[in-house]
Amino acid sequence: MFSKIYILGAGAIGSSCGAILSKKNDVTLIGDKKHVDAINEKGLTVKGGMEGVLRIKADTQISEIPPNTLIILTTKVHDSQKALEGVVKLLRGDTTILILQNGMGNEELVKAVVGDKPHVERGVLHFGAEFLRPGEVTIMKGWVVLGSNENGKEIAKLFNESGLTTKVVDDLKRDIWRKLITNCVINPLTAILEVRDYEVVAPALANLRHEIVSECIEVAKAEGVEFDSNLAQEVDTEISGLKNYSSMHQDLMKGKKTEIDFLNGKVVEMGRKHKIPTPVNESVVCMIKYLEENNARRVEGK
Repeated sequence: MFSKIYILGAGAIGSSCGAILSKKNDVTLIGDKKHVDAINEKGLTVKGGMEGVLRIKADTQISEIPPNTLIILTTKVHDSQKALEGVVKLLRGDTTILILQNGMGNEELVKAVVGDKPHVERGVLHFGAEFLRPGEVTIMKGWVVLGSNENGKEIAKLFNESGLTTKVVDDLKRDIWRKLITNCVINPLTAILEVRDYEVVAPALANLRHEIVSECIEVAKAEGVEFDSNLAQEVDTEISGLKNYSSMHQDLMKGKKTEIDFLNGKVVEMGRKHKIPTPVNESVVCMIKYLEENNARRVEGK
């Protein structure tokens, strides 16, 4: 069992995971100074799936890594390298890094920084969260999916005992693709239209949603993962129950860089590799890139 848990990247998702796990574990949130200062001064205010103010440890960096430590990586994918470079010298052979991020290509990025010393596991997170302000988040409770190897089962046991519903699967790659496809619909469309997740399941947007999914299915098939033709309808059903603002929408509103390169951008990249056209996904990537630049200038100009 793990003696210590660090949440590396305590934004909306990271803080929410930490809040749930802190009930039965020694957890420290690692985040930016404003968020950390607010938590240390007043506690972490949690709304949504669990209500209350939690007294939880928080810091801006990891200063030591005890034996059998679990580091849960919840930074944005493009921030992974910088976050891990700060702890790489502290990593031990019995350290485990669990990647709970959106997108694809995460494991390669992490292993390029940390090497072979720590165990690196990938998980798929199926719940939303919103960062309201420093020291305050909203949780839309859901579940986690992990691989069925020994480490995955151990983490799943810890998560389930702590109240974070988790299941293990033999084919984690399929779950990663399934989540990627859902995010390829939710994130760019909510960000472009400035709406909550469920609002993109509008009849007027049906063709757009389904074309995004169709292109993803073709690329996934070329990568060895097959889905049924009714996947687009399943994605619609899933999204229709989500009331939060997507992480990409939240990032754009703050003038921050998004994860588009690791979502629709990754589908476009793999499509090119397999000579599969992905014009709709490519179009939304272009729009998000424009909004990134435009919103960054707007926020900087305030």
